[in-house]
Parts: sequence; structure tokens; C-alpha cells
Amino acid sequence: MSRSIGILGCGWLGFPLAKTLMAHNYEVYGTTTSGEKMEPMAQAGIQPYKIALHPDKIVGDIDGFLARVNHLVINVPPRLRKINAESYVDKMKLLHSKILQSNIQNIIFVSSTSVYGNIAREITESTAPQPVTESGRQLLICEALFQNTVSLNTTVIRFGGLIGPGRHPVTMLSKKRGLSNGNDPINLIHLEDCIHIIQTVLEKRYWNEIFNAVYPYHPTKEEYYTQEALKRGIPAPIYASTSGENIKGIVKSRNFINKKHTFYTSIVS
Repeated sequence: MSRSIGILGCGWLGFPLAKTLMAHNYEVYGTTTSGEKMEPMAQAGIQPYKIALHPDKIVGDIDGFLARVNHLVINVPPRLRKINAESYVDKMKLLHSKILQSNIQNIIFVSSTSVYGNIAREITESTAPQPVTESGRQLLICEALFQNTVSLNTTVIRFGGLIGPGRHPVTMLSKKRGLSNGNDPINLIHLEDCIHIIQTVLEKRYWNEIFNAVYPYHPTKEEYYTQEALKRGIPAPIYASTSGENIKGIVKSRNFINKKHTFYTSIVS
């Protein structure tokens, strides 16, 4: 297996992923939209490219980047909540056309459990998605765009909420009052397990599959975030009455577990 891999989006997840893969003898090429990140990437051993995706164009040497790699991790979040948000689908269609002009065969598409929407029962990879947010809808369209291309081996990884260094939902929820859905289960995953799953897909050649990626621990939001706030010494979020049915269900990583793999990094502080 060729050890040349491109990571489109070397940010919070992509940068440590690149370092892990290099430690396992991969030659890693990475992209960033920020010129300031080029030098730190190069110093880490990543071969950097400054590339920005737009709905009507790709700025940067995308052809040169794609020409250097055999495997590609597409790690570009939709970011549709921003003011003047651009179409994620149009960006991915442009990228898709460029990939078809390259020699890339294997793709890992980083997606989200948001594609399942508000399904209030146990969710596995066989559950039909029902997205309710624009991000979820566009992610699902883009999953299909790549998976339905017969010349590409595309594996989709649907990550739950991401936590890790400098990133935890409780810091944003602290001090908030009257929050809803306190009875809903949490569906989170630590950065280290995100990297572990991507590396496992590459090493085991799990192509043309879908993986949910959520740590198998699902207390209620109210229980979990209250405890996490107390451990940090910050005010706990206050939830409204937790009576009634759940809006969201537990997301199971059945495909990964059934292949006899496990999660290593607890989401409990």
C-alpha cells in the first residue's frame, strides 16, 4: 500500500492526524487556508499547501496537491452557520471534479452524526438519515456524491460531537439557563479516537463503508455536563424540566465495534 496521503484541512483534527500518520511512516501532504500555518506545518514534517475551496473556484495549487497523494482525507466542515455562508455542496462538487482528474482512488470523507437529525431511537449505520439542519442536509448530499462514484473507494466517517484539547461543549454551556433536551443522550468522541478510527480505516483498508464514530457512553446531557462543569470549577448549565421524551437517540458505532475494534480515550474528564 502506498504511504502517500493528503489531508484536506489541517486544523484541530487534521494537524494531529498528520503527525500521527507521519509517525507510522506515511508521507503526508496537508492543506490550510491560512498562510500563517504553512511554516508550523512544514516544521512538523507536513508538506504544506495553501488551498481554499469556494463554490465557484478553488484558490491554490489543488492539482499539484492531488497529484502527490494516493489517499485523501476530506476534512472540511460545512460552516453553514456563518454569516454569508457559502454552499458546501458546490465546494465539494468542484473538489470532486478535480479528484476525478487525478490518480486518487481512496477517500475518507469526514462527516457528522448530524445527518441523522432528531431520530429518537438507537441509531446505527443502517439507520436511514433524516437531517434537519442545513449542514446535515449538505453533508449527506456530499457523502453520496463521493460514494456513488464508482472510480473512487470512499469511506464515510460520521463523527459525533468532538472533544479534546481546548475543545469541550461544557465551556460554552456553562452559566446558561433554561436549556432544553436535558434528557437527550450525549454522543461525543475524543480527538484521539477520531485519529484512531481514521488510521484504522487506512491500515485495514476499510473502503466503501460507513462508520459512526461515537464513544460508547451515553448519559443524559444534564447529568454529563453538570458533572463536567463541577470538575472544572465552573457554573453548571441549568436545564429546563427534563420530563418528556427524548428528541435524539443514542448513536452506536456498530460497524467499528463489529470489526473487533475499540475506543481508547474516555470522554469523562
